[in-house]
Amino acid sequence: MMRVLCVPNFSEGRDSSKIQLICKSIETIAGVELLHIDSGADANRTVISFAGTPETVCEAAFEAIKTASEIIDMQVHHGKHPRIGSTDVCPLIPLCNISMEETVEYARKLAERVGNELDIPVYCYENAAFVSERRNLAFCRKGEYESLKHKLSEQKPDFGPAIFSPKIAKTGATVIGARDFLIAVNFNLNTKSKDIASLIASGIREKGKRSDDAKLKGIKAIGWYIADFDIAQVSVNITDIHATPLYRVFEEVVKRAKQLGVDVTGTEIIGLVPEKILLDAGQYFLSQTENENPANISGELLLKIAIEKLGLNDLFPFIPDKKIIHFNLSAVKVSISS
Repeated sequence: MMRVLCVPNFSEGRDSSKIQLICKSIETIAGVELLHIDSGADANRTVISFAGTPETVCEAAFEAIKTASEIIDMQVHHGKHPRIGSTDVCPLIPLCNISMEETVEYARKLAERVGNELDIPVYCYENAAFVSERRNLAFCRKGEYESLKHKLSEQKPDFGPAIFSPKIAKTGATVIGARDFLIAVNFNLNTKSKDIASLIASGIREKGKRSDDAKLKGIKAIGWYIADFDIAQVSVNITDIHATPLYRVFEEVVKRAKQLGVDVTGTEIIGLVPEKILLDAGQYFLSQTENENPANISGELLLKIAIEKLGLNDLFPFIPDKKIIHFNLSAVKVSISS
């Protein structure tokens, strides 16, 4: 059976009743597994993960986007995370028995339906992009919601209206696409300085103002201050998990933080993470501290090592059964190859 994962990001992280309504709209679709909900008040954003057949997932995604457009008013939305609409971004990710090319077709059909039936401007991104510039989410979201009126006139969406009507003023636009696994992670600093976090972010992201050799492939990063925790964080998206493993990003952030006189106290993974990402981290950290061959160590121990070394319990308890995607999917084997 073909299975895909959908990880839409909604511009609401404070009103639990609205978040519940969006989740209920997903759960009404038979055969869809609601896997994880991750909300942040400062970001004012919720990331929801669900999986199923391509048809059921696309139906659930449509219903969620529809519900979000009805209950979220972008005219009054404020949050630290970049966003362009009530449903900011909605990616489809192939899980098993489906190719990326097939996933792209489903993503484009979903985008067309959202544009036609909900009258929401839709930009297609990553592998589903029709033009190369729009492969990059940051390009599609440049200027955010506040610049949407100008964007619609200058960059016509792939689907939906290109006029900033009163309805679009409320819903904003959305970005829909197909991509590989992405790791969204925040590194916690023992400082409140957004400037320090931003300096670290600019030094590691692939496309930035600096041009030193430490640039990491497939890394998008920003720095921010999170009032909920009273700390600054380096917020990172690892878009190429094969080229740049999580532990590599962690070590680079630690190094640059020390150069600026601060420490990394821990790591916060947003949403779900493939098990292999943490097993690889455990093997790496073990190889740095022990003489024993990591190949002889159990997977359970490797997970414990990764959780400890990355500081995944820093802000909240990290529970593998709830945070690792493989442990949340019924009868699905997800393969993340090296």
